[in-house]
Amino acid sequence: MRNQLVRFWHGVEGLAAVEFAFVLPIILAMLLGLVELSHASGVRTQVINMASTASDLIAQEAASTGSDMDTAFAATKAILFPHDTKLAAITITSVIDGGAGKSPVIAWSCSMQGPNAVTTTPFSKGANPSPALPNGLLTAGSGGSVIWSRVTYKYTSFLRYFLPGTKTWTNDFYAKPRRVLQIPYTSSPASASGTCKF
Repeated sequence: MRNQLVRFWHGVEGLAAVEFAFVLPIILAMLLGLVELSHASGVRTQVINMASTASDLIAQEAASTGSDMDTAFAATKAILFPHDTKLAAITITSVIDGGAGKSPVIAWSCSMQGPNAVTTTPFSKGANPSPALPNGLLTAGSGGSVIWSRVTYKYTSFLRYFLPGTKTWTNDFYAKPRRVLQIPYTSSPASASGTCKF
């Protein structure tokens, strides 16, 4: 009996299996966490790209129409593929110089939102942008403008283990017009996919 106990105490045949059983849950948790966080990071990058693309497309125009807005909204949503575009809201706004000694004001603003997105409305014409533009973007009295795009996305992780619930991501991007100082907006043709204030 004593020999059997000594043999059992010094036996190592099942040691690897026991160690593996202890380590496996930790390895699986790390793997799932890495997959979930990598996916979230990828979607977050797409939201940032959406904002920069929306501003850039309109900043290339000499004048903007509803058709231009439709094109910008469609191109911006395509960046999010294959993720759910119904969770995205996009606002493109022209902020113009208010004059010497005055704050910048909104010239026009257009919004498009998916049916399940955060409720978004265009900014009112003549209002001051909120939040205020970053310092140095517009020089008072220069007659310049900035195309400001804001993308809001409601992200829900497909695993919901490490990132439970819904995260609302908002990204702003600013671009200076390339061909004119200020890009006017005309209502013809009317924008089909969004609402505008101008």
